[in-house]
Amino acid sequence: MNLGRIGAWVVSLVVGAVYGAAGTISQAYMLWGVPLGLVIAVVACAAVLAAIRLLSEDRWSTLAAGVGMVLTTLVLSGTGPGGSVVVEASTLGVVWTVAVPLVVAIVVAWPDLRSPSSADA
Repeated sequence: MNLGRIGAWVVSLVVGAVYGAAGTISQAYMLWGVPLGLVIAVVACAAVLAAIRLLSEDRWSTLAAGVGMVLTTLVLSGTGPGGSVVVEASTLGVVWTVAVPLVVAIVVAWPDLRSPSSADA
């Protein structure tokens, strides 16, 4: 195991944590009754996971980013020390809390569709 790969995992974990925090904070935004914040947050998290998976060609880097997203979402979903709540127990909050691990699982488990000849090159 080389130092570069471990560094990539750490960077992926931090990037996932940042996207998880941004999505958790913005998921409650509504515009004319449309949960725009939730849609943008889920799409952004899925996009960064897909980008990491495609650019690194490494499921472990993608999983590290996903772990960062899920852990940040779980930490910010709890009640703060002053009693404040970032993710309220509403339909949007539940959808966000379930969508993050689901998106992570789909992107990490997605099969590698490259042909064997291009993977060897």
